[in-house]
Amino acid sequence: MESPSVPTRRGRVPWQGLLLAVSLLTSWSPPTTAQLTVESVPPSAAEGEDVLLRVHGLPGFLAGYVWFKGESVDSSRQIASYVIDTQQMYPGPEYSGRETIHPNGSLLLQKVTLKDTGYYTLLGIKRNFQEPVGKPSIRARNSSHRA
Repeated sequence: MESPSVPTRRGRVPWQGLLLAVSLLTSWSPPTTAQLTVESVPPSAAEGEDVLLRVHGLPGFLAGYVWFKGESVDSSRQIASYVIDTQQMYPGPEYSGRETIHPNGSLLLQKVTLKDTGYYTLLGIKRNFQEPVGKPSIRARNSSHRA
């Protein structure tokens, strides 16, 4: 469910021990001047090195981020989520203890292994993602029950 107005970047990194690529799935429509990108720092890495998937161009109205292993949003592939207001990270099923989400949305992978090779997906959560569905109402009628 990728928004066509959101630029995605799926670049292949030259092979030097690992291949990391990032896909972006965003739940907002940024202005056309905003360019959401992710860069791998360093661009290629060998096993045992740290890799930062640095995020650029995120809008300021987000409540948090969720990183996934793979090219889609799949709860069984969630690495971790991050809540901006509380600065808390919550691990998902793919969390190994080597991942950290930074307040700017970037994902740090420490001491990468060949298992870390592949695509990563970033999901941005809007600040006002909950909308009221209506006012609750209760109706009671006065009745008497005799046994």
